[in-house]
Amino acid sequence: MAAPWNRSGPPGIGASRRRATMTMPEVETAHHAASSMAKDMATWPTHRMSPDAALLPELDTINARVDDLVRNNGIAAGAERTFVDNVVGPRITCKPNPDYVRLGKTSGWVDGWAREVEAEFRTFTDTDWFDAGLRYNFHVSTRLQARMIAATGEALALPLWTKRNGSLWNTCVQLVDPARLSNPFGEAETTTFRGGIELDKVTTAATAYHIRKTHPGDALGLFGGLSGAHDWERVPAYMPWGRRRVIHLFESERVGQTRGKAVIASVARQFKMFDHMNREQLRLAVLNSLIFAALETPLNAEQIENIFGESEKPMEAYQASLDDWRIQMKGGSMVTLPPGTTMKPFAPNQQMTGLDTFATVMLRSIGAGLNMPYELVFRDFSKTNYSSARASLLEAWRYFASVRQFIIDHWCSSIYDLWFEEACQRGHIPDCTPDDYYGNQIAWTRAKWIFAGRGWVDPLKEAKAATERLNSKISTLSDECGEQGRDWREQIDQDAREKAYQKQSYKALGLSWPPAQAAQQPDVAEAPDEAIPA
Repeated sequence: MAAPWNRSGPPGIGASRRRATMTMPEVETAHHAASSMAKDMATWPTHRMSPDAALLPELDTINARVDDLVRNNGIAAGAERTFVDNVVGPRITCKPNPDYVRLGKTSGWVDGWAREVEAEFRTFTDTDWFDAGLRYNFHVSTRLQARMIAATGEALALPLWTKRNGSLWNTCVQLVDPARLSNPFGEAETTTFRGGIELDKVTTAATAYHIRKTHPGDALGLFGGLSGAHDWERVPAYMPWGRRRVIHLFESERVGQTRGKAVIASVARQFKMFDHMNREQLRLAVLNSLIFAALETPLNAEQIENIFGESEKPMEAYQASLDDWRIQMKGGSMVTLPPGTTMKPFAPNQQMTGLDTFATVMLRSIGAGLNMPYELVFRDFSKTNYSSARASLLEAWRYFASVRQFIIDHWCSSIYDLWFEEACQRGHIPDCTPDDYYGNQIAWTRAKWIFAGRGWVDPLKEAKAATERLNSKISTLSDECGEQGRDWREQIDQDAREKAYQKQSYKALGLSWPPAQAAQQPDVAEAPDEAIPA
């Protein structure tokens, strides 16, 4: 009689299935990234999320941790300052450059008009009247906004209209910490109300902002009883005639994103681990500098009592002698050991080899996440020659230039437009009436912004390269001066003034002008690339 079949099927079927399962490849999908059976992918469950759904519930936690990191980690704080110094620098210069073709003007008209308007604009940007709180001028405010972008990925400001004694202009700006932008009383996010921002139902454009009267962190400190701590103000995005009421700048990573995210967020975990590793290695270095000693005694309790028999409590007297010895233990001291004891020294001598290499690898990874080369993050050029250093800095420069353009488009141009509107209304803009302005707003307010200069890695080589670019007509004096944070017109004017002064001084001293030219020295052969000293 044949054996009955089991539930797995006819004889041999179960074994064949088991063999098939065992030999089945780990990747069972067309795209390896979608595999759910591969050992390294099976524990990676995920699902699609909108940018706001992924960011907004975790935004406060991310920003709080980044704030803590920058407060307590020197490298993170240095990276933030490096970002601000390279993107903004100490000063920003606005060079009005209207679209004269659109306005029906000539190129010759632009120079005189631009200089006059630039001088007017400086009366607004170069004073603390720019800030509603009378703390910062435009240049310092821009640095602070760039720092907020580095720390939180966004910046917030409210243009105001005030009349104050001493100020030439009614326009001013109030800087606001983005942490104050939130849904009142923690209201749930909706399709048209997210992260404190009201959105248009059709276009999703921001229509109003809800700003808390105080910083939410004040309740955790000494200011918990401040009035208005639980009040919000609704501020419309624009006035009825189109003037801005809120400047909110952030760079979206995905379509539909409502709030900004700090760049450092993607590497915050590595930064924290690196910070922890540094602390532990510092403790280890301290331990390695110490010598531990253990006291040993072959005496038992009876022998100790015999030695300290004159005391009423021999064991306490023995312990006191040990305490006295420990107090006397100092560097360079020669002390007598307690009776019946010997000292056995012990040095930890923990190994710290490979730390520099591992730290370099971690910092390179962190630098890549910050879009900044290792050399800038760690301020270490000891492992770099001229060519590789210049290549790294050029990559960083591309990133800084893109951030500059972002700040120009969403901050500098907005500030210039706000001031220009008031100046035009008050008749301070030549050849421009309010009707002209509102009819060609973009053409009138076009401008070029000059930030801090890029600097040189090797001044001689790069000066020669600039000269070649100018001679071959692939660059202009405006471009070359702009890269170094200078205005080409001011350079020419200054050169003319210096030559006129030299000519006058030579004649006053009875010397011939122009002075005899020194014999041209032959070019010195350039040395090959060498490592830049630390």
